Amino acid sequence: MRIGVFLRGAITLLALAAIPARAAPDPGAQVDAIMRRLMAERHVPGAQVAVVRGGRVALLRHYGIANLQTPVAVTDSTIFSVNSITKAFTGVAAMRAVEAGRLDLSKRVGDYLSDLPEAWRGVTVRQLLSHSSGLPNFAGSAGSKQGEEAAAWGWALAQPVRFPPGERFDYSQTNYALLQNILNALDGHPLDAPVVLAQTALVGMPGTGLHDSREVVSGKSAAYALENGAPRGLFETFSPKHRAASGMDSTAADMARWMNAILDGRLLGAAARQTMWTRVPFTNGSLGQWGMGWLVMDRVRHRSVGMTGGSRSAMFLYPDDNVGVVILTNLAGATPEDMADQIAALYIPGMQLEGVGALRAALDRQGYGDASAVLAGLRRDPGFRVDEHELNDWAYRLLSFGKPKEALAVMKIGVELFPRSGNAYDSLADAYAINGEKAAAIASYERSIALDPSNAHAVQRLKALRK
Repeated sequence: MRIGVFLRGAITLLALAAIPARAAPDPGAQVDAIMRRLMAERHVPGAQVAVVRGGRVALLRHYGIANLQTPVAVTDSTIFSVNSITKAFTGVAAMRAVEAGRLDLSKRVGDYLSDLPEAWRGVTVRQLLSHSSGLPNFAGSAGSKQGEEAAAWGWALAQPVRFPPGERFDYSQTNYALLQNILNALDGHPLDAPVVLAQTALVGMPGTGLHDSREVVSGKSAAYALENGAPRGLFETFSPKHRAASGMDSTAADMARWMNAILDGRLLGAAARQTMWTRVPFTNGSLGQWGMGWLVMDRVRHRSVGMTGGSRSAMFLYPDDNVGVVILTNLAGATPEDMADQIAALYIPGMQLEGVGALRAALDRQGYGDASAVLAGLRRDPGFRVDEHELNDWAYRLLSFGKPKEALAVMKIGVELFPRSGNAYDSLADAYAINGEKAAAIASYERSIALDPSNAHAVQRLKALRK
């Protein structure tokens, strides 16, 4: 009997040995699936993706069409607009000046530049980098829209400040125009000279430069936006004053080289990187989402920092894991940042989606019909935490994708998680209005104003709705 058991066991072992071991899931194939889903759902013509891990390029892929008219396929050398990812480069340029002892983040703009309105002079360099200056946005003027840079800048100089410096977040291209002026003044360069190209030369980024739609750039992808579901050509111009904020073109391969140069310390030391990736507090003590030119995501287990551009490109680093992800597309509105954590998780052992990423995945899987119940399930994890800014950004992206009901569900979660936030109620009111629920929109705008009497947007919307 024992011999029979032994023989049966031996035969079983031999049989198992003859069966090929199941191959581990191929992360590249999984990235392909994620990217194809992104492109199909959001009608993205072409894209590139790169992943760096441990100092090397772990993945470099390309997909789709670079130019729909010809058509020309995307390759690894196709050049894409990265738009506001340029700001992350400017953040690095600023921190390199800090490391060299030439720039002080706490100093006022007036300590570096003259000929500015008195109300502008007290803004600190740190407030410029984190978009908490309160300065008027010169890119929002009629002159800027018509390509008249001098008129646009003159208009901004004549405007009152929007709020006291440091009070809250307000995205303003004026901040980075002033940073460009400061960094160039320190170097003795013309004030409107580019400040990011020193990094591209140091790292070796042959496909990277500063251009716009007026220039012929060999190998560059066309740019598109959706209009009534159909792709339309996108024409973009960037004046010299925008060069620290936007206007950069690059490839995923070049961006991978730059991400590795950040992670391995070639461009910045550890202390400077820590400062650059620390969220800047407002004057009331609450934390914003920005560090020095970088978004700092609220993560419990896997720190994530990065930047997005033009609603079509995204770059995120996971510094504690020595991993980086960049996704470039040629469609404004593609918002590939939604996929960055999913791709990173394939290269970071044990990483699970958390925060907004986990909530997005759960709602996509279980549906948005009872979003509150989905949230309740996630909150059973004591480490679950959602960043208000990130949640709000995602909800507005859903609106831009033509998903108003899903956006409303997410904004309801916003007020459930942040019941004292005037901004959360303001966003909820916007979603109610777009969904045709006028009474609920009015009530939410009223609640927003009660929580934040300075909310001019809510006041204007209330007037319009009550008419």
